[in-house]
Amino acid sequence: MKPAKEVRVGNIIMVDGKPFIVLRSDVNGSSRTGFTYKWKMKNLLTNAPLENVFRGDDKFDVVVLDKKPVTYSYFADPLYVFMDEEYNQYEIEEENLGDALNYLKDGMECEAVFYDGKAISVELPITIAREIVYSEPAVKGNTSGNVLKDAQIENAIEAKRFTIQVPLFVSQGDVIEIDTRTNEYKRVVRN
Repeated sequence: MKPAKEVRVGNIIMVDGKPFIVLRSDVNGSSRTGFTYKWKMKNLLTNAPLENVFRGDDKFDVVVLDKKPVTYSYFADPLYVFMDEEYNQYEIEEENLGDALNYLKDGMECEAVFYDGKAISVELPITIAREIVYSEPAVKGNTSGNVLKDAQIENAIEAKRFTIQVPLFVSQGDVIEIDTRTNEYKRVVRN
C-alpha cells in the first residue's frame, strides 16, 4: 500500500477493486493544512475516465505490472507504435503516454508496461538528453539571481514540441539533460 503522495502519473492503482492508470495529478494545499491530490484517471478495463480527489495519507494498492524494453517506432494516428527486440509491435494510446509524449523521439529506448498482456503505457529513463530547437536569446542585464527562460526541445512530433525552463546561458542547438520525473533541466551536455 502506498500513500497518495507517493503515487505518480503513469502508476496503476486499484480503486474500488478496479485497475486505474493515473493520467494527471494536481496537488493543492499546504504543509500546514495538508495536501490533496486531484487525479485524472482511466479504467484499464473499460477505458472509462474518472476524476477524484484524495488526501495525501489515503492508501492505494499499486499494481506491479510486467515491463519489457521497447523502441519507439512511429505515430499511427491516434496510436503510438513501439517495437521490442523480436519485432513485435505494441500500440499505445496518446492519453496513456502522459509526460512521455513530450520526450518521444524516433528510435528512443524505453520500457513498455503491460496489464493482462496489453501494452498500456511506457516508462522513460530517469534522465534523457535532448537538443534545444528554439529558445529566446538572453536579455542583456537580466542576470541577477536564478533567471530562467523557455526553450523548446526536440521530439518525434513537431506539433507536440515541449517547452522547458532553462538558464539564460542555454541557447538553440545545445544538448541538455532533463529529469523526466520532474520535467526539469539538469545540465548542458554539449554546446
